[in-house]
Amino acid sequence: MTINRLPKGGRINRERPIRFRFDGSYYYGYEGDTLASAMLANDIHLVARSFKYARPRGIMTAGPEEPNAIVQLHVANRTEPNPKATEVVLHPGLIAHSVNAWPSLNYDLKSINGLLHRFMAAGFYYKTMFGSRTLWHHFFEPLIRNAAGLGKAPKAPDPDHYDHIHKHVDVLVVGAGPAGLAAARDAAANGARVLLADAQSEMGGSLLSHNRAINGKQSAAWLQDVGAELAQNKETTLLPNTTVFGYFDQNYLMAIEKRLDHLSDASSPSNTRQRLWHIRASKVILATGAHERPLVFADNDRPGIMLAGAVQTYVNRYAVLPGKSAILFANNDAAYEAALDYRKAGGDLVAVIDTRQSPEGPLVREVYEAGIRLLSGCVVTKTHGAKHFKGVDVATWDGELLTGKPQRLEADILMMSGGWSPVVHLFSQSGGKLKFSDDKAAFIPDRYTQKDSVCIGAANGEFSLAETLRSASREGVKAALETGFATRKSARRYAVVEPQLDLPQACWLVPSEMPVGQGKEKHFVDFQNDTTASDIQLAALEGFESVEHMKRYTLTGFGTDQGKTSNINGLAILAHTANATIPETGTTTFRPPYTPVTFGALAGRNIGELSDPVRTTPLHKAHVSMGATFENVGQWKRPWFYAQGEEDMKAAVNRECLAVRNGVGMMDASTLGKIDIQGPDAAEFINRLYTNAFLQLGVGKCRYGIMCGEDGMIMDDGVTARLADHHFHMTTTTGGAAHVMDHLEDYLQTEWPELEVYCTSVTEQWATIAINGPMARDVMKALKPDADWSSEAFPFMAFRQMTICGIEARIFRISFTGELAFEINVPARFGLALWHRVLQAGKPFDITPYGTEAMHVLRAEKGFIIVGQDTDGSMTPQDMDMDWIVSKKKKDFIGKRSHSRPDTVRTDRKQLVGLMTEDPTFVLDEGAQILLNPDAATPIPMLGHVTSSYWSAALGHSIALAVIKDGFKRKGEQLHSYSLGNWQKVTVVDPIFYDKEGVQRDG
Repeated sequence: MTINRLPKGGRINRERPIRFRFDGSYYYGYEGDTLASAMLANDIHLVARSFKYARPRGIMTAGPEEPNAIVQLHVANRTEPNPKATEVVLHPGLIAHSVNAWPSLNYDLKSINGLLHRFMAAGFYYKTMFGSRTLWHHFFEPLIRNAAGLGKAPKAPDPDHYDHIHKHVDVLVVGAGPAGLAAARDAAANGARVLLADAQSEMGGSLLSHNRAINGKQSAAWLQDVGAELAQNKETTLLPNTTVFGYFDQNYLMAIEKRLDHLSDASSPSNTRQRLWHIRASKVILATGAHERPLVFADNDRPGIMLAGAVQTYVNRYAVLPGKSAILFANNDAAYEAALDYRKAGGDLVAVIDTRQSPEGPLVREVYEAGIRLLSGCVVTKTHGAKHFKGVDVATWDGELLTGKPQRLEADILMMSGGWSPVVHLFSQSGGKLKFSDDKAAFIPDRYTQKDSVCIGAANGEFSLAETLRSASREGVKAALETGFATRKSARRYAVVEPQLDLPQACWLVPSEMPVGQGKEKHFVDFQNDTTASDIQLAALEGFESVEHMKRYTLTGFGTDQGKTSNINGLAILAHTANATIPETGTTTFRPPYTPVTFGALAGRNIGELSDPVRTTPLHKAHVSMGATFENVGQWKRPWFYAQGEEDMKAAVNRECLAVRNGVGMMDASTLGKIDIQGPDAAEFINRLYTNAFLQLGVGKCRYGIMCGEDGMIMDDGVTARLADHHFHMTTTTGGAAHVMDHLEDYLQTEWPELEVYCTSVTEQWATIAINGPMARDVMKALKPDADWSSEAFPFMAFRQMTICGIEARIFRISFTGELAFEINVPARFGLALWHRVLQAGKPFDITPYGTEAMHVLRAEKGFIIVGQDTDGSMTPQDMDMDWIVSKKKKDFIGKRSHSRPDTVRTDRKQLVGLMTEDPTFVLDEGAQILLNPDAATPIPMLGHVTSSYWSAALGHSIALAVIKDGFKRKGEQLHSYSLGNWQKVTVVDPIFYDKEGVQRDG
């Protein structure tokens, strides 16, 4: 059916042919193929263009480490950018396109960049494009942005469905190769709840490509037996097609399961395309295997140059012979086995080129005995071909320099192998530390930060299958024991028939006829980003000797493959250039995700209306029935205003404000953050949080407080009441509730763990109704006639607990309007009933519900700030003219030291003032800039900006709050504001516009 398909063998289903499309042409593969194996079967080697030089690139690997074969999958709103062809399971209807090629893959105009390679070394844009700001903004930046990126994101909404699931297990095993299977088998056999996850559609790992005898059984039969045993265990969860991509604190890991990507089925809410797993495990066993490394030699990127292990996988697992003839270039014995498997499948093995001077071992002898040409102590100095590999130049070397003249060899493909690197990404994400093994020429796990985890098999630098199985079995039994299960079965013994492999000989950079970086040839290290060995050498010479600096300067390891094939080679070249050892050079930081994760999976079902929770108060039904217009305040739906009849917003707000000033109003204040704070050290804790003193606050009293960050800037404000000696009720701003709760817990857990304090968010446990206005006391008397509501019995900033309307309530004498006010807090389930009782009790006094807009006007008339509106994270209490709230006697509080910094005591800081417009009817635009002289030359210096601006019906004049440089000294001064397209003269005044003496507070 296909050019390179072997007539028999492999693990594909030849009874199920599959038609697919690549770059507009149709081809066939089989069930069990990947897109990469199917393309190779159809003799498609040119699959992509490189990022910077647009060089022809082919399939190099067979797994997630693939740097070249990046495609655009599917079309329209289901299109997916940048999946690796090696990971895409072939399925009916599959449509793929090449990326980063224009106008076509065969003829890419951007390949002209290759002719300009001398001018495009590492950091070239820093050196050539930033000299002129005009050229950068109008030419270079648009040019780079247009060329950047590989695939294209869909423009329409994703039609697929995704979900999340949480799972708690005793043992999580990551990787279902021989090590993972053996560990999971014995952990499950001893009673542990086991979850086994593997990225591939079929479990088996390296045994899917290698033929081994395990305890007298061929590897295929052993895999079948172990798989069946695990599947029958009710306490074991098997997750194929699942990549564990993140390892976080306390054995919390995240995995992405591709449930339908390998099928043609459409997703639905009950049958999701992908599922994000949140896994908590008592014990984590990492059996993540190892990646084969390429060798770095001249023009090592041509299509047809592949990793030896990848060729072995395509031959044995997919029954694909990538080329009729091949050359092997390697520094290790394992590659010999791959080459011999290729030959046994019918391929012509032209020669074996070994960097080692005197390779030995059974596989080397087998090559000799087969009559294959073995060139030991030799290296590839050059490759030939353009859009496909054609041959190599080979010369002898002494381990550093070439010692002989090149000779040419020709073949269809070049198999290369530079050794194996353990996949330590998850181990490193968990906080583990690596060490470099000179013997294995690789970084291996050293120190564990999370003690309940272990690496096994190739991930731990164990490349012998026999030792891998034995150690995996021991760790499986140990994991069950350490998670509380008495071991019923001991570790198994394994007898394995496998080839004897000598250790590799490190080879980081192969010389060529011209010095590296000179001539046309390029020694590629990072294939996806076109980073060459000369780029890394240049970075070191220019002072970027830190591995993290080199990474960013050269882009090594920045691609979608995250440097899986390039990092170690790049580190070694950097170390050699900087005259340092590889351990001294260190590694870059491994960060999640291990492989790319779709945004759809991260969002799950939390999209559209579910993207952000909608929170409503217990009184919401009442507001809806009264025709309230709502506004979003954070996640809360709050009544904005209550229009009556034909009223517009302005008329409704004016009516509500005047009702509060002249009669009585009621408001739903349930959204205020509420935190219950208890413990013997509660008073001391609160005293450290606020700028003012709280230690001596009496039981039954309330106090307003400002909370600052360590930088001394206002973070939040609110009123805290002392309910008992060791019990407080703290209120916060609506939008700041969660942040303040985190702030409290942060300090309790990390800074002051010695304090015995317990914080509980109770925002949704209480419904709050604020009754404001000169007649508020009359309404309270109607609600509870037998209580004394006088100012003497119930003074301002006091708290009482009593039964009102048959409901246990907490009542506070606090005011955000400047009027006589009572705030009634009742358990949330009684909130709606109390709202109706208050309406009924207030009816004789024409009580008026008011919304958030009226609340804003009323508080602005009194000069009360709103954190986040009148402050912006750069304001201190002193800037807000609230120096009175900053204690001069307290030894310390959060932010105190910052209040004495030179910058925070400057007199020309922006300070809170009031503004009155010359035209009393003009309402300034919030955010409008304030200027001293509008006729000054541009750019005109800005003095500050308007933070709050309203029409005040009570004053018959517009009012505004603003922050202006040196504002306290500017009171009485006339300034200018450019607002709503007009220049307005404004006078700086005191920010308190209404009832400066505060006589309205007590009615």
